[in-house]
Amino acid sequence: MTRSGNRRADRVLPALRHVPMIIWLWLLWILLWGATSAVVLVGGLLVAVGVVLSFPLPAVLPGAVPEPLRIGRLLIHVLTDLVKSGFTVAWQVVRHGRRVSCGIIEVPLRVDSDLLIAAVAGFTTMSPGSVVVEIDRRRKRLYVHALPVRDRRDIAHRRAEVQAMERWIVLAVGHHRGVEDPGPDAARPDDARDDPRGRRP
Repeated sequence: MTRSGNRRADRVLPALRHVPMIIWLWLLWILLWGATSAVVLVGGLLVAVGVVLSFPLPAVLPGAVPEPLRIGRLLIHVLTDLVKSGFTVAWQVVRHGRRVSCGIIEVPLRVDSDLLIAAVAGFTTMSPGSVVVEIDRRRKRLYVHALPVRDRRDIAHRRAEVQAMERWIVLAVGHHRGVEDPGPDAARPDDARDDPRGRRP
């Protein structure tokens, strides 16, 4: 490689290390606005880039290599989930009213990064019918209040939805070093510790 090529690489690589922070700030901007209009998307991206350039910080996810295509797929997945969950919650309210069933579900995670766990919690809470009520950082667990939850099949389904969101986020940011085995509890989708009536023993 020539000297000019080396200089170019020396300038590009440090800049790429800040891409995860730009993406995180951009997604946070979208979550705060609660909208996905062109003004919010473009404005949020410009604000995120401006903040990172004005206040440079160490890389938040060392070794991460964001993949634009998978980031786009993540956004499509989030938008699809918003629409689907919104219809589900609306139907449950119309059909059952105040008698709609709910529960608090324990969800084991594979990621071991504060930023990624916060991202999973944020995207989960953004989905209608789901609210993260507790984060157990030490055990890598989310406790999600979800509806509808009528039986163990619903518990397994809602847990799988959160874990699917986790996989989408990990793939989008290209960070696999912080992914670890969630332990034997993750293999028990019908864990008896989940109470469909919304109580934990």
